[in-house]
Order: sequence, then structure tokens, then C-alpha cells
Amino acid sequence: MTELQSAGVFVAILFGMILIRIPIGIAMITASFGGLWLMFNWNIAWGSLGIVPYSFAHSWVLSSIPAFLFMGFICYHARLTHGLFNAAQVWLSRLPGGLAIASVFGCAGFAAVTGSSVACSAAMGKIAVPEMVRHRYNPELATGAVAAAGTIGALIPPSILMILFGIISRQSVGKLFLGGVVVGLITLFAYILVIYVRVKLNPGLAPPVEITATRSEKIAALGQTWPVLIIVTGVFAGLYGGAFTPTEAGAIGAILSLVVATLYRTLTFKALRMAAIETITTTAALLIIAIGASLLTRFLALSGIGDVISSTILSFGASPLMIMTGIVVVYLLLGMMLEPVGAMLLTLPIVLPLVEETGYSMLWFGVVLVKLLEIGMITPPMGMNVFVIKGVVGNIATLSMIFRGVFWFVLIDLAIVALLISFPDIVLFLPNLIAR
Repeated sequence: MTELQSAGVFVAILFGMILIRIPIGIAMITASFGGLWLMFNWNIAWGSLGIVPYSFAHSWVLSSIPAFLFMGFICYHARLTHGLFNAAQVWLSRLPGGLAIASVFGCAGFAAVTGSSVACSAAMGKIAVPEMVRHRYNPELATGAVAAAGTIGALIPPSILMILFGIISRQSVGKLFLGGVVVGLITLFAYILVIYVRVKLNPGLAPPVEITATRSEKIAALGQTWPVLIIVTGVFAGLYGGAFTPTEAGAIGAILSLVVATLYRTLTFKALRMAAIETITTTAALLIIAIGASLLTRFLALSGIGDVISSTILSFGASPLMIMTGIVVVYLLLGMMLEPVGAMLLTLPIVLPLVEETGYSMLWFGVVLVKLLEIGMITPPMGMNVFVIKGVVGNIATLSMIFRGVFWFVLIDLAIVALLISFPDIVLFLPNLIAR
């Protein structure tokens, strides 16, 4: 059996294990180890299992992941983000679909301290959906808006997906963050537009809400957002002011969140314990997947199958736009079946050479890739954010209702992806401007 045939067998085994729901990190490690053993010998396979994880995990940039995660979990468990929705609700409730729009703003603010779509959806689902239903909002609109708005979590920095992409593709994490800010804000206002237009066309989706508040009460509501504003301003002013690196920004953010939570008097031992446990378990899960992807990259490189796939695709003579369209379709399909980190790390060994050959900016592709993976968070049959919202809201809405609710947001997401492909400078303008 040739090396290419051996690689093909174990790639098929890999996808077979994924289909039967073996965790993707374990599947990648198993298939890569078996492939290296079959192609070469036990010593090379075992040596790779010892060397590759260490080579990946010793990256200094990687240390920012647990730091940013800890920052987000502290903000969540210490309830530092609760004032975001309250402030948005007071200021925006008079608009058509105002509470749904407020939940989108709340998710955007929450995203700035977590970088997690699931955390955004869970937190705002608990706060915003019951409030909207109490005001007789259509459950499809209420749950769909929060599930979709949760995807902003991976676009507005800090973004775990962007950190991992930056490490693997050797791109500047800081520049990826800047590109993500632009796309995150575009997504934010596009979602608001969807809600506004739908409610204007069908006012029954969201009856008018009268929340009477004096000027002083409105200002007081804005005052509730100070914990998040201090953390976000401290992290990003220092990061882009040159005071510290993206790696150090995670540690600064974690320290700031602890200080602010202490001043806010919500940092209990239980909150600290839960934040620490969730940081450790989430980091461990991410590292297992990332190590599996590193082994898979070594396996594909030694077998040559990655180069064969890339050269075969390029040999068809398709234009760069056609190749990129094919990549978009693949990620949209993968997003329906796999969680974002696994889908990204599983495919990057093959996709990155294709992107490089077509001449697209790797920085631009990283931001677009995160956007594509986040669309998968709200598309059936997996739609992780949808399942999170269902778990949070219980009997308020069925799964089919939530999926119907996110349908309109998926359509606008696809339009945003088309816009980013047509005009790459939308993503690159801000990173290039700062670089000067």
C-alpha cells in the first residue's frame, strides 16, 4: 500500500469516527497516529505523538486563550454584563422590535468580554427571551434574534477562533481582531435592520413596549454598563496603544475583570470557582482538538495527500473566485455538522495552501472563515446556539420555532459573506490603517 493509499484509508476512518460521534479531537489523534504507524513505523508514530503536541502547546500566544476565557467567565458569573441589556432596553424599547434590538446590542457588548458564541447565547437567552415573551413578542423572533446575535461573540474580539487561526496560519492576532471588529459591527447593524424591517412589515411580531424612564433613569441605566466598559477600554486601549501584546492582553483582561468584579461587589467564591473550572475544562477541550489538528497536519504533510488535493483542485483551472466559492460552500456544509473549532482545525491543512495559491489575503480569509463558522452555529441540524437557546428557554419555544426564527438572520449572513468576498477591503481597511 502506497503512502497516498494509506493516507486515504485513514482520512476515511477519520470521517467515519466523526460520523459516529467520536469527539473530533480524539478522532484526529487516532487517525493521524494510525496513519503514521502504517506509513512508517511505531517509533515515528509514537515520536510524533510526543513531539507535535509539545511543539504546538509551547506557543506563547496560546496562553492568551485561557486568559481570555477566564476574563469572560468572571464577567459572566460575577454578573458584570447584566446591565448591558437593561441599558439597551431602556434606550431602545420604543423602536419597532426594540427589545429584540436591545438583545442584539447586549450580545455585542457581551461578546467584547467573552469571545464565545455559546456564552453570549446562554447569557442573553436567560435575560432577554423571558422579557420579550412577557411583552408578547413572537417566540420565533425572540429566540431567533438571541441565537443569531450570539454568533457576534466570535467576531468581536477577543475571539478564540481568531487566536487559533492566527497561531496556525502565522497571522497577526491583533490585525485579525481589527478585521473582526469591522465584520462584527456590520453583522450587528444587519441584524438590527432585519428585526426592524420584519416588525415594520408585521407589527404583530413585536407589540409596542412602553418603558417609561426619565432622563436621570436613562443615564443611571447607562451607568450600569461601566464594568464592561472599563474592561473593554482597558484591554483594547492598551492593546492598540502599544502598551502590551495580544498575548498579554488576555492576562490584563483577566486581572481587570477580577478587580472590577471586586469593586462591583459581585465576586463571590462560588463565581470565582465556577469561572476557574469552566476555564480549565474549556481550555483542555480546545487543546485536545488543536493537538489533534497538529498531528493531522503532520500526517497529511508526510503522506502528500494535502498537496495532491490542493494541486488537483488548482489543475481544474478554476478562477480564484470559483475556488473561494467552493471553500465557502464546504464550510457552510461542515458548519451544519461540526462545531466551529473542530471544523476549522480539521480543514485548515488543506484549505490554507489553496487560499495562498489563489492570491487572497490570509488575514482576510481568517475573518471570513470565522464568519462562515459562526453561520454554522445557527443552521440545522447541529446549530449549537439554537440548542443552547432551547436549553435556556425550555417550553417557551420548540427547536423548529427557533430554527424558523434564525432563518432570516442566516439569509442576511450569506449576503454579508458575499459582500466581504466582493470587497475584501472591508475587512482589510482597518488592519492596514493601523499598520501604517
